[in-house]
Amino acid sequence: MVIKVFLASSSGSTAIKKKQQDVLGFLEALKVDYAPLDIACNEDNRMWMRENVPVEKKPTNGIPLPPQIFNEESYCGDYETFFDAKEDNAVYAFLGLPPPPGSKEAKEAYLENGPVENGTIVNGTDDAEDEENLEAEEENIDDDTLKAPVKEEEAQEEAEDEEAKGEDDQPVSEEEEDE
Repeated sequence: MVIKVFLASSSGSTAIKKKQQDVLGFLEALKVDYAPLDIACNEDNRMWMRENVPVEKKPTNGIPLPPQIFNEESYCGDYETFFDAKEDNAVYAFLGLPPPPGSKEAKEAYLENGPVENGTIVNGTDDAEDEENLEAEEENIDDDTLKAPVKEEEAQEEAEDEEAKGEDDQPVSEEEEDE
């Protein structure tokens, strides 16, 4: 799935240029595949964008301004909705993409829906099961992370005890007795 970002390469508005740069920079930072489509130099891109932005999302004059974001043929939103998704840590959901494993968005999706693969819920579970699974995972994490330092401390204490024993068993020289 390729994200299509419609923008104007020769916009006279600095606000539009900044919004376009913000969207593209954030997509690059997330390593999301996207295709920048210029509406200033390509009439087909401009017409396609205008026809495919939903009526309720068009401004009062009827002409949507760039940047406009699509996932293939599916409309995602404009800059304002992108910005809101960014603030809510929900950019992948906004784009209709599965969040990468380990991301905050992936963890939230797992808690809400269970396992997710390629943007689809797998083996949906109820809330009680989700809580049990999360608790079990947290216990495993706690057990594994806490066991290692405890074992290291025990081993260190044993080594110190052995050293202390070894010192007690050694013969005492006359000089040490005088002290």
